Amino acid sequence: MIRFRRSLPRLCGFALALLAGLAGAQDYRIGDLEVLAPWSQELPPSAPTAAAYFTVRNTGMADDYLLGVDSPVASEAQLHEHIGADGMMKMQQVEGVIIPAAGQVRFAPMGSHVMLLGLGDRSQLVDGASFPLTLHFQNAGDLQVQVQVFAQPPEGAGMHEHGG
Repeated sequence: MIRFRRSLPRLCGFALALLAGLAGAQDYRIGDLEVLAPWSQELPPSAPTAAAYFTVRNTGMADDYLLGVDSPVASEAQLHEHIGADGMMKMQQVEGVIIPAAGQVRFAPMGSHVMLLGLGDRSQLVDGASFPLTLHFQNAGDLQVQVQVFAQPPEGAGMHEHGG
């Protein structure tokens, strides 16, 4: 019994830390689409742009299309992708992104991502804060998510991938 009493505070602390980590990664759903763990990385106050990342999973039997995005933290939000050109990686704006039926698209560093331009109030762009981002889908409609800001990329936030 004495060992349990000594271990109880440690176990409670571990459980609270685990729950806090899970609370930072929220998932959202609209129709057949799930938007998983939206996040952004904290940048220096002088950075002219920021990026947002997430995964969109389509559980339906028809493709959907991400037409655009917007956020009150930026005067403009664009969909971007990285492509290889002349032996170099280059970023370019795209008009939209197909979310394949029974598949997913991961928006990640060095892949598809949301570029936020003309940043305004930066108080929502610091570690531990969050900001709203609205995704406009052709079939599912509009979905507002909260993008969590981290000092370092969360675990598993690596390179891009497409597919099912």
